[in-house]
Amino acid sequence: MTKISFNFFKNLQMKIAVVLFNLGGPLNQKAVRPFLWNLFKDPHIIRLPALLRYPLAFLISTLRTQKAKAIYRQIGGGSPLNEKTKAQALALEENLVEKGLQAKVFMCMRYAPPFTKEVVRAVRDSKPDAIILLPLYPQFSTTTTKSSFHEWDKYAKDLLSITQKKCCYPLNEHFIKAHQQLIANHIKTIKAPLKLLFSAHGIPLDIVESGDPYAFQVEATVNAIMHDPLLASIPYQICYQSRVGPKKWLSPTIDEALHLCQKSNLGAVVVPISFVSDHSETLVELDIQYKDRAKELSLCHYSRVEALGTDRLFIDSLAESVLELVENTPQKRLCPPSFKECGCM
Repeated sequence: MTKISFNFFKNLQMKIAVVLFNLGGPLNQKAVRPFLWNLFKDPHIIRLPALLRYPLAFLISTLRTQKAKAIYRQIGGGSPLNEKTKAQALALEENLVEKGLQAKVFMCMRYAPPFTKEVVRAVRDSKPDAIILLPLYPQFSTTTTKSSFHEWDKYAKDLLSITQKKCCYPLNEHFIKAHQQLIANHIKTIKAPLKLLFSAHGIPLDIVESGDPYAFQVEATVNAIMHDPLLASIPYQICYQSRVGPKKWLSPTIDEALHLCQKSNLGAVVVPISFVSDHSETLVELDIQYKDRAKELSLCHYSRVEALGTDRLFIDSLAESVLELVENTPQKRLCPPSFKECGCM
């Protein structure tokens, strides 16, 4: 339980704006190509000078549009991420108001509406006394949280003096407990011998080697989850999905992990460990494509644990992060010094 200090009661009269950052997604088929263009022209994604990055982003977004449209058609034509994030924003706002804070929660998408520039304008118009930037990426990466923070700083220079940023929360107690409970509830009726596959969005190895702590933090999250006595005897593996392009990426892939399950005569239960909301990576890649792959491999079982969504414990973890920043609690550095891109620096 979060300890309430004297500073908390002093801050009850403050108007607080909380900004939830997420990736965003195309709302319909027409929005797919603009979404891809926005994604691949981000210098945190393709690390090339603009003179080279923009033509490459144009080429990739053009070539991938039809494939991406086909993916989104399987889930209604567009991404459900906006609606999922809206629900999380509402749940968090209600949680904070219950705790006595005058808080308004805004959602801010990096590559699709509502874009950062318009969210900055809305936050500014709300005249807050304090702003809390809170990513819906539990594990910090330069490709996600750092990119979102940089975009915010570009448009909100006049607000930075009242802004605090939560870089990550991979070991938050409520966050870990939420995963443990969802996993335990999911597997309690499964009779087949199984292996837990913790799936995270992959990133290129050269980004990891540049000091990005993402993979380290994913491992920290999984290790904490598996300390639960109810899960400790179950074999598990971390794996990565959603690879794009010819570079070497984090491994093993889910496909490789499924092959290992086949060799060991184990079923697979996939846990989305870096995704807190359902979208194309969970609803299509995990629920359709890899389910079909598991059938091809004749696995004795394949299923997926639901994403955290508006799970009460997860929303509590977000609220706890807000309260820590409201009280100016120093953020402890989790990553070893070798991770020079750590967001706590």
